[in-house]
This record gives sequence, structure tokens and C-alpha cells, in this order.
Amino acid sequence: MIDLNKMSTEQRNENTRDLDVLSIYDALQIMNEEDQKVSQAVKKVIPQIEKAVKVVIESFDSGGRLIYVGAGTSGRLGVLDAVECPPTFGTPPEMVIGLIAGGDGAFIKAVEGAEDSTVMGINDLKNIGLKPKDVVIGIAASGRTPYVIAALNFSKEIGSKTIGISCNENSEVGAASDIPIEIIVGPEVLTGSTRLKAGTAQKMVLNMISTISMVGIGKVYKNLMVDVQPTNKKLEIRSENIIMAATDVNRETARKALEESGKNVKLAITMILLNCDIEEAKERLALANGHIRRVLV
Repeated sequence: MIDLNKMSTEQRNENTRDLDVLSIYDALQIMNEEDQKVSQAVKKVIPQIEKAVKVVIESFDSGGRLIYVGAGTSGRLGVLDAVECPPTFGTPPEMVIGLIAGGDGAFIKAVEGAEDSTVMGINDLKNIGLKPKDVVIGIAASGRTPYVIAALNFSKEIGSKTIGISCNENSEVGAASDIPIEIIVGPEVLTGSTRLKAGTAQKMVLNMISTISMVGIGKVYKNLMVDVQPTNKKLEIRSENIIMAATDVNRETARKALEESGKNVKLAITMILLNCDIEEAKERLALANGHIRRVLV
């Protein structure tokens, strides 16, 4: 029998025992106060997050993938982070993958019992052809989700590096991972509702891992997302703004460079900064593994 009472995420929050009779303002105030504890909890595990980022960068540099595995809210957060990478960083869809227990349909409708399936956790990784150079991040607020633990154990057998993100100490997910990241946010405002503080903490850590890993492989110049994909009018204007910020040119020059580069922001910036044509910009960037700063040295 699972003893949920030992998990901090399942404990009752002493500050919200009268949640049902509080005024709306007071209830919101308490939620805000509890949420402020999340960033401090994340701060405590930055050394572990740093290790995770280094592993992910090494994987990307060797042609590997980042694969998130989770169930319920945790799985949805992984999928959310994965699907945002192509438009933000210009990555191919297969470079960062989010797997959720119960399949894609579970993102919008709960699939009961899926998180308890160890077979599903293994098969989902087999179906995407997991390789040793891939990194698998298991996400589970409780730290005990069978789907996630099975996926992590299978990943180790394959030779993939594993990272576990949970919100309980000494978790099974942590034990099954090369790099355990346990963010202790304490009891939820609504007892056991880990979509709250635990979910926020997981989202913050995923943001950190994916963003800084992309910085590490040259997807960012200064603090600009230079591999953004200008797939609509808003993003075309954003792309022009990025080029202008990176090169100090006017909008007309930025727009012209964007067109000449085939709507490739990084190429446009490199062409302007080096005063070169597109072919030379491509060559220089290739030699610098896509890092604009290295091109300028």
C-alpha cells in the first residue's frame, strides 16, 4: 500500500485549514504567500539543475535529444516545454520531446490509470527509438509515479543519462536518476493538489534547463533568441527587433537583411556584423557551431 502521508506534497497546510471560509481576498493572499516559497525552494537545488544543464548540453552537442517523461500535470508541463522549443529556438520537433502517460490525448483529458503503467513507460521510449546519447528527464511531483520510474530505469539500461524532478525528499524518482532534483515546496494550499506549488516549481526548473541548455548550444546571442522562427507577422516584427537590437541598424536595414538571409535571424545578424554575404555567414557560423559570439572573436 502506498503511504502518501509521508510525502510533504500530501500533508495538510496549517495556513489554509479554513480555506473554505476565508474571504476571497484572504484566500488569494495566502496563495500568493505560499507561491513565494517556490522560488526559494528552486534556489536550493540550483547546483543539481546546473549538473542537469551540463548533461543536456553535452547530449545536444553529440546529436542527442532531450526527452521529458511524466503523467498528469507533470507530463503536461514536459509536453508544454517541449513544444515551445521549435518556435523559440528553431529546433527540429524531434530534438526535445514530451511524453505523457496515456499518449497525446492525455494532455487535454485525463487517462485514468495510465500513470500506474510501467509497460507504457518503457514502450513510449521504445517507440521513439531511445538512444544512449539521449537524456531522459522524469517528472513527478510525488516522486513515485510508476510510469516515470519505469521509463527512468529503462533509460539507464539503454545507457541514457537520467534526471529526476520531484517535490519530495528521497523519492523513488530521485533514486532512479543519475541527477535527482528534489524541490521541496511543502504542503499545498489545497491538500494534495500538486498542480499548484509543485507544478509551479517543476515549470520553473524545466524553464531553466531548456533555456540555459539552448544558450549553451548557441541558440542565444546576448539575451536575444536569435534562432526564433518568423512564422507569422508578429514574429517577423520580433525578428526585425532582434536584428536591430543585436546590430544597432534601423528597421529598413534589418528587414532587408532578414529577407536576404531567407528569414534566418542568426544569419541576418552575422551578415550585418561581419559585413559579409550569406554564404560567408553560413561558413563562419558552421565553424563556430552556431555561436554568434565565437564568430566575432
